[in-house]
Amino acid sequence: MLKKLFVIFIGASLSLMSYGQTVPLGSPGVENYLRRQQLLGKFDSSFTFNYRPITLTKNGLDVDSSIFNTSEYFKELKSDKGKVSILPLEFRMSFDKNHPDSRNDGAMIRSRGMQAYLSAGIYREIGPLSIQLKPEFIWAENRDYQGFPEWPRHYQSIWQTRYVWFNRIDLPERYGTNQYTKLTLGQSSIRLNKWGMSLGLSTENIWWGPAVRNSIMMSNNAQGFPHFTFNTQRPIKTGIGSFEWQFLTGRLGASGFDPPSTDQIFEGRVLFVPKPDDWRYFQALTLSYSPKWIKGLSLGLTRWVQQYGENAKETNSFFPIFQNLLRKNDKEEFGFNLDQDQAAGIFGRWVWFDSNAEFYFEFAKNDASINFRDLLVDTDHSRALTVGINKLFSTSKKDEYWQFNFEWTQTSQTESRLLRNSLSWYIHSRVRHGYTNNGDVLGSALGPGGNAQYLEVAKVKGFNRIGGAIERFVHNNDFNNSAFEGDFTRYWVDFNLHGFYEQRFDRIMLTASIFYTYSLNYQWEALFDPDDPSVFPDTPGVDRNNWNLDIKVSYSLF
Repeated sequence: MLKKLFVIFIGASLSLMSYGQTVPLGSPGVENYLRRQQLLGKFDSSFTFNYRPITLTKNGLDVDSSIFNTSEYFKELKSDKGKVSILPLEFRMSFDKNHPDSRNDGAMIRSRGMQAYLSAGIYREIGPLSIQLKPEFIWAENRDYQGFPEWPRHYQSIWQTRYVWFNRIDLPERYGTNQYTKLTLGQSSIRLNKWGMSLGLSTENIWWGPAVRNSIMMSNNAQGFPHFTFNTQRPIKTGIGSFEWQFLTGRLGASGFDPPSTDQIFEGRVLFVPKPDDWRYFQALTLSYSPKWIKGLSLGLTRWVQQYGENAKETNSFFPIFQNLLRKNDKEEFGFNLDQDQAAGIFGRWVWFDSNAEFYFEFAKNDASINFRDLLVDTDHSRALTVGINKLFSTSKKDEYWQFNFEWTQTSQTESRLLRNSLSWYIHSRVRHGYTNNGDVLGSALGPGGNAQYLEVAKVKGFNRIGGAIERFVHNNDFNNSAFEGDFTRYWVDFNLHGFYEQRFDRIMLTASIFYTYSLNYQWEALFDPDDPSVFPDTPGVDRNNWNLDIKVSYSLF
């Protein structure tokens, strides 16, 4: 149905005028550049960067041409039928040597070997109606690699614990055994735009919150999904400050691929449980407020709810986002609303213009509190947290700066789990595809139980950026604590070294990065003999090295 609507509107778009295009998430250079310009006081201070993609010109942000000339990014072709905006051609190529290690890459998948992405598009508008068609094509070599080891390298009891996660989230280790190809509608949309607001149908990727790397509630880590949306395209200014929001209702889909080793048996029972063959009804709301009296400050809240389509029909719960925020309102016994998966959170960003710096955070819970008192008493229960800071320092050269970014994220359970287990973020016992679309988590790329600390240093000038970063990433600490309780040698920890380069060459914007990963105890596997405690804990685990190469090119065709 969605594809038919796009075809109809494309045919009707031949007489349209063009303005108001979006900068798709992941577009090389543009987002980072505009965010830096705001820290320098050169870009609209009321815009929060809490909602992306960014809409430029008339209906969205009116960017000064001295900062960013949109006519150089969105090329217009004139004809007797009007104007057509030609969006940049985008190409991306990535390579993982030993095992997949990709994040925030939209429709691209976790794949070892080569992977390529290609996207191009057009944009037209008539009156308040806008159409953006920007499909995406993905090809992946999808080579085999070492996943979670089978018996005897992991005992069957460990596999039983691993399937607590495999059965509650659609996160396949591998997308089949062959090469992977897919064509999607990508960053396409049909909208009615007026007064800085937009109502429409879209398959665009969405990013909520101020985080740079790990947004807890919504990011471009997974393929975009079809959704109806009502959102602001620029801050709506009032007498008390500015507001931004997005309300959406969408459809989430499965990857179609099973977890590994579905024939695993423990104590006579097959561990794998097939997931329901049903789509998921998804609804979410987010609102951000920037007070008039504190320049650069924005505070917001977010909530999402998902359930299988059949459950939504049976219970007539088509607006669950406005229901049941606290467990005391549950209709089911023991205060559990078992057939809906939900999360709620708050976020904030404060730009310190005098210091060319910003501080931001996101705090969210994936298990509702019983009541407000419970929220105050056990605030850490089921919570995830991201905290970050961005800072620019001027150099001796004009318009050149050093940029420092630090971001810390924790999604693993806290000590509250000792009294009340909330399981992991992004998994669910009834909505057993978890918080995913096409097999990737819609929130933080760290996934269930993941924790990370990231520090980046770069030299920037205009669109150009060169630098490096270090990161420590702990994989699914919740599984580690459950499967290997008392064994502190099993943590799967990646130490990453990251080098990157961004450069604008006239009509070409280039981003290149190389990512080296040293994995300690890869897949939580140890080498020591558990029957010989004399070597514990000095014997190293199974370690892996991985190289990731990523190149993005955006080319304005005319």
